[in-house]
Amino acid sequence: MEQQTLFEKEAAAPLAARLRPRTLDEIVGQAHLLGEGKILRRLIESDRISSMIFWGPPGVGKTTLARVIAGRTKAAFIDFSAVTSGIKEIRTVMQQAEDNRRFGERTIVFVDEIHRFNKAQQDAFLPFVEKGSIILIGATTENPSFEVNGALLSRCKVFVLQSLQTEDLVTLLSRALKDPRGFGNLHVDIPPEALSAIASFANGDARAALSTLEMVVLNGEAQGDTVTVTDKALEQCISRKSLLYDKKGEEHYNLISALHKSMRNSDPDAAVYWLARMLEAGEDPLYVARRVIRFASEDVGLADPRALEIAVAAYQACHFIGMPECTVHLTQAVVYLSLAPKSNALYEAYNRAKDDALSMLAEPVPLVIRNAPTRLMKELDYGKGYQYAHDTADKLTNMQCLPDSLLGRSYYRPTEEGLEAKCKARLEQIKEWKKRRAPDGTEK
Repeated sequence: MEQQTLFEKEAAAPLAARLRPRTLDEIVGQAHLLGEGKILRRLIESDRISSMIFWGPPGVGKTTLARVIAGRTKAAFIDFSAVTSGIKEIRTVMQQAEDNRRFGERTIVFVDEIHRFNKAQQDAFLPFVEKGSIILIGATTENPSFEVNGALLSRCKVFVLQSLQTEDLVTLLSRALKDPRGFGNLHVDIPPEALSAIASFANGDARAALSTLEMVVLNGEAQGDTVTVTDKALEQCISRKSLLYDKKGEEHYNLISALHKSMRNSDPDAAVYWLARMLEAGEDPLYVARRVIRFASEDVGLADPRALEIAVAAYQACHFIGMPECTVHLTQAVVYLSLAPKSNALYEAYNRAKDDALSMLAEPVPLVIRNAPTRLMKELDYGKGYQYAHDTADKLTNMQCLPDSLLGRSYYRPTEEGLEAKCKARLEQIKEWKKRRAPDGTEK
């Protein structure tokens, strides 16, 4: 049997593994953390690493960054997977780290997918982090505020890694074509627009971009040392030719505008179509969900107060389960908001109040509703004459709550749409009650 050489083993590894950055300078993106003079770069270069958590989407360099740290640090480095390890393995590793500490050696424990550990497993790290036996570096795609124990999280600095920009991925793909670890030993004929299409398709994920490039090259037309990537091969590997769009360009804003205006126009069919166009093109579902939440108050408001609840629930569903499962939750929210009665009274109310707030910044708070926590403030009549609405029969008072210069201003002007009609009737009832009463609450 023919023995496989070391070179052949290395070449057989996926392109993303072969091109994993070995130094800080080889890492693409994350300039907000790793640019010259940035805090994380300074900590790594000075070998002053403390426990930290890398939070970010897949393929942005969390594991790579940990391995770069391992290459630079003077500490022992233990790579630990939350997928395959339990309490027993954690204790074994912690004992090894404790032994290292007794001999004056620091130990960095890297835990990939730390959010997959349950509370008991995470708690097993805590005493060793507290007494300095280990420096813990965790990597997670989930919000650590929800997925990491508070006690452990409070002892770690969280660094947020961002999705890679399209231009970052194009740089990475171009490097892969020239680097001997990639396709540097071949002549790959691939147009720049094809690299941009692959980068857009990858949706900020370096691993996905490199895997797609590898597939495209392997399916190209080979002739000697030259491989030509055809449009057909590219289209087959990406399979989203007509849907790709620049998520920061004009089409991005055109599509979200189309979704918003279709919902405002009570057209659920158009709204669902524009939703599908965005999601199938690789748009972040959380971005769409945030826009839907805004719509719920800006265009529906108190005409249907449940609209905001449903929009927020859709956002949470997108966070919990991600694509493609969350498409149905966004569809539910978009259809509900399209059919809901519409009111922009809250949007208009804030804009009216904002205009006054910006032009009349120094208006004093009326004494009657000022806080009076000290004796001096009480002597200055802070809070004097304050009426507690809950102590009155009608649960209403006629206190002046606006500054003198703004008396009589009306910001919120409810419509007759949906449930807001009830809000309008209630507001008119309150205003009529106040007209009939003096400031002390007695009938005029």
